[in-house]
Amino acid sequence: MRTNRIRTTALAATALVAALSLTACGGGEDKAMGTKPAGTAETAAPAATNTDDKAQPDAPEAGTPETQTVPAGGKHAGGNGNGKKPETVPDTEAAASIPACTPKNSKVKVSSVSRPINHLLLTVTNTGSTNCAAYYAPSLRFDGAQAVYPVLDDSKPQAVVTLAPGEEAYAGIALLGEPGENEPVESDNLGVIMVDRNNQSKGESTLKLPAGTATDGLGFVTYWQSDVQSALMY
Repeated sequence: MRTNRIRTTALAATALVAALSLTACGGGEDKAMGTKPAGTAETAAPAATNTDDKAQPDAPEAGTPETQTVPAGGKHAGGNGNGKKPETVPDTEAAASIPACTPKNSKVKVSSVSRPINHLLLTVTNTGSTNCAAYYAPSLRFDGAQAVYPVLDDSKPQAVVTLAPGEEAYAGIALLGEPGENEPVESDNLGVIMVDRNNQSKGESTLKLPAGTATDGLGFVTYWQSDVQSALMY
């Protein structure tokens, strides 16, 4: 009986030692594993970095316009896309300008016509060796009057009449306005002023008028025309 009690006592002592050992080990493990008391906030680990994000450019901030760089010579810069600047278009009108018909390279004459009545026909002939242009309308002065004769704007042709050597251009002269408005006055001479492409005088020719030519200051002269019919249709 005594032997049994000794064994029971020994077993109980062994169990107590084991329990104490486990408690001691448990405390050590908590410290070794970094376990913290309840209620202590743990610092959050940094978010994982995505390597793909580094390759993407930062998006522009809201409300900030995005700047676009255009290569020199590109289509946005007015080029043709291959880096070359557009070619300068020459002024073809200026390049193709023709010298005016003047008293030095042409001859002017005046003649009477049967139809229409109270009209004269003015003719200019290119007497030079190169082309000349009959610009605008001739400026007329009857008997050296200070004021030039009125020009009929409605007679302006679609293009300037260009004369090769020997060719002619024509202008019609209406001598009178409406009957009874002004008293006609006879004139003996007619001054004809040729002009250049800027409507500036290039010289004056003085012609003898047909006998009995009278004007009342209410007539007109047409622009230079390429044919007689166009000059006398007004």
